[in-house]
Amino acid sequence: MSVRLTVLGQMKQIAEEQQRSIAQLDDATALVESGLDSLCFAILVARLEAELGVDPFTMSEDILFPVTVGEFIALYERAAVDEAA
Repeated sequence: MSVRLTVLGQMKQIAEEQQRSIAQLDDATALVESGLDSLCFAILVARLEAELGVDPFTMSEDILFPVTVGEFIALYERAAVDEAA
């Protein structure tokens, strides 16, 4: 499964588990408007690390924090490529 599909699938699953209404997710959706709260994002980052084997937030000190769903996905895509290299 691609990184994109993994991230989006986990976001939807966590929203369901946490009984949160989730927005229509596309690359332009702001993370703060996604429907997920800080607990949901903490769960998301932990699950993505377990599933993808990377945590981009600890891989570099010069990280720019994502603002949109697209930026969040791209962050994980880059981290997966860096880890594989």
